[in-house]
Amino acid sequence: MDDRKASEFVDVAGARIAVRHDAGRAPGIVWLGGYRSDMSGTKAERLAGWAREHGHACVRHDYSGHGQSGGAFADGTISRWLGESLAVFDRCCEGPQILVGSSMGAWIALRMAQELGQRTRKDTLGRIAGMVLIAPAPDFTVELMEPTLTKTQRRDLETKGYFEEPSQYGPEPNVYTRALIEDGRRNRVLDGLIDTHCPVIILQGMKDPDVPFTHAQKLVEHLPADDVTLTLIRDGDHRLSREEDMTLMLKAVQELVTRAA
Repeated sequence: MDDRKASEFVDVAGARIAVRHDAGRAPGIVWLGGYRSDMSGTKAERLAGWAREHGHACVRHDYSGHGQSGGAFADGTISRWLGESLAVFDRCCEGPQILVGSSMGAWIALRMAQELGQRTRKDTLGRIAGMVLIAPAPDFTVELMEPTLTKTQRRDLETKGYFEEPSQYGPEPNVYTRALIEDGRRNRVLDGLIDTHCPVIILQGMKDPDVPFTHAQKLVEHLPADDVTLTLIRDGDHRLSREEDMTLMLKAVQELVTRAA
């Protein structure tokens, strides 16, 4: 974990949300992590280091139930984590920002763009200057999980309110709740056009076992009004945390920063 700066904590709807905010010039960089990931992960640390090196502001936080933040993981939903991300954005970010979302974080980023776009305040116009979406998993509960649920998993959702499955990324199983799945339906973005009003760069591995590259291609089809670039990494997995993958991430961020400036 990066110890250069201790985490700050902000209260959002009763949850104590951990935030790391490095000051710097605009456009700032906002990291949005994936499901069960935290802000001390490899890509998040590398991005924050790049921002410090180049003098840009950088904000990252842990969703409730993740990392250093309070709250129970099982209480988390897309709406809740979206609300926390918007609260951190409003409190900690000034000027235009580049959103960098990984996996579920890409879904959060797209929903943030929609929510900010609905605001009428002048200070929200143009706040998102670009997006880098890494192995994006928008609507993953609806598009990727629900169609493949087994009879046992459906029964567990009905009787226990959740089901578990082994995780290849750690010893603890992944837990998916009925609330998460039902809330996912209310936060769908792949049911119409997505107006981000900014350039979008998507990085997707073709050997991703969790999110097929066809999902990223489908996302592109829902971004017809925006400047969208999709890079398919032939041997890339879901994490995209190898050195060559992070080089692509930082190159994409640099491109959007240059365009925003």
